Amino acid sequence: MGKKFFIAGTDTEIGKTTIACGLLEAGNQRGWRTLALKPVAAGAEPSEDGPRNDDAVALMQSASVKLSYEQVNPVLFEPPIAPHIAAQQVGKRLTVSQLAGYCRGSLMTPSDLALVEGAGGWRVPLSGRETLAGLAVELQLLVILVVGMKLGCLNHALLTAEAIRRDGLQLAGWVANTVDSNMSCFEENVETLRQLLPAPCLGVVPSLSDCSPDKVAAHLQIDLL
Repeated sequence: MGKKFFIAGTDTEIGKTTIACGLLEAGNQRGWRTLALKPVAAGAEPSEDGPRNDDAVALMQSASVKLSYEQVNPVLFEPPIAPHIAAQQVGKRLTVSQLAGYCRGSLMTPSDLALVEGAGGWRVPLSGRETLAGLAVELQLLVILVVGMKLGCLNHALLTAEAIRRDGLQLAGWVANTVDSNMSCFEENVETLRQLLPAPCLGVVPSLSDCSPDKVAAHLQIDLL
């Protein structure tokens, strides 16, 4: 079995799925069997097959190992809000052990690169007692951090790396993803992260007019994993 990673982000809406799809494509280009899961998703669009989350669908399209939608995204909430609030609204209780059970079944499928994408940032609550970080801990996954490059990213990235380490997990690598194309001192911020984050930089992804997986993959170095 190949390597398995949890894709974490410094915030919500910073491109976790875009980077995850780029990593999958980079693996595909090397002939690897790639697999991706989005255990919890909030925000659904109607389709012929029922409600679907755009991020989960994008991961399915980029992965070379084809799983059913229910395997990729076992828990889907229609409103695009924090998962624990969405769960409360429909009277559902989310637990780390339940999500880990779903993931373990799917992760048994042979692959060379498997990605489990989180939701929001590292400490997004699942309930009053658990956070989604607990899933990465339960599955003992290596972590790839997507840093949304914008004002405030240094603090977000360093705090997240500290939390990952405190939870007993290893930060395997990080990606600088340009969220604010007009960010001042961009290069200096990237260099600061290179010095202070305890893991290799897997790539610096610029603001792209075409965010297709192959265009993103061109800026990533997965051989560092």
